[in-house]
Amino acid sequence: MAHGIAATLSGAIAWGLSGTCIQYLFSSTPLDPILLTTIRELGAGIVFLVVLLATRSDTLRAMVADRDALWRLLVFGSFGLFLNSAVYAATISYTNAGTATVLQSLNIVFVLAIACVVGRRLPRGLEVLALGCAMVATFLIATHGDPTTIKMPLPGLLFGIATAAAATFYTMFPKPLFARYGSLAVTGVGMFVGGITGVVVCVANGTIPGNVPALDLTSVLVLAVAILVGTFGAYGLFLHGISIVGPLWGNMLGAAEPVSATVITALLLGTTFSWADWAGLVLMVATIFLVAIQAHAHE
Repeated sequence: MAHGIAATLSGAIAWGLSGTCIQYLFSSTPLDPILLTTIRELGAGIVFLVVLLATRSDTLRAMVADRDALWRLLVFGSFGLFLNSAVYAATISYTNAGTATVLQSLNIVFVLAIACVVGRRLPRGLEVLALGCAMVATFLIATHGDPTTIKMPLPGLLFGIATAAAATFYTMFPKPLFARYGSLAVTGVGMFVGGITGVVVCVANGTIPGNVPALDLTSVLVLAVAILVGTFGAYGLFLHGISIVGPLWGNMLGAAEPVSATVITALLLGTTFSWADWAGLVLMVATIFLVAIQAHAHE
């Protein structure tokens, strides 16, 4: 159990670190959200495939031979992982890593709303409190407590909500594939598909091959950390950990992602956050805990 908790927590913290890396790259290089997302997903996807070929080649062959799995992987990689990563990066470009990660955590509210609609029920007990926390958190982050104005750039707020919607999709859509082939194999192949999708988009808009900017050594190293630690390592550790501790502890420990993104960004990049930002972070973490506890109570 302790091993599973450590892996899950490390994965969530690594995700937070990836947001800080992205913010640094936007501040120090001319990389745009689409190109940066393409490099991250393609790089992590290749690493995933190498690991999967060495350890789960039978599973990969089975997925390739499964036509239903193939189209689901295409949708999952393109409209799930790639879209989520791209709008997440865009949110960071308008705000910062901590704010973007907190807004992405709204996906738990979207998941709850879908569960209520599908189940034809109203939110239960702690779910009502969780929804209230999420709404107040979003209000505080967007307005800094002043209802007469939005302190955050409007595109940042809209991209943040889009990030949460895309995260909702990529966590719910591949469930049948997870059941058949395992989350690690499906995520790895989906990540590679997302990278290929990014290449197609970059070729279409003329970024590849002629407009890829040169990076200095520091930026290359930060990009490598974002790929190996913040993407491959984060997914691998988190999925491994959650397979041991279960979904309840997984959701709770996953709350470390917005916390780590905010704290690491403040410490390493000197990003300042107002009292409203910190209060919004606390409320969003409370939302995750409340939904997880309510879900466990009705299992």
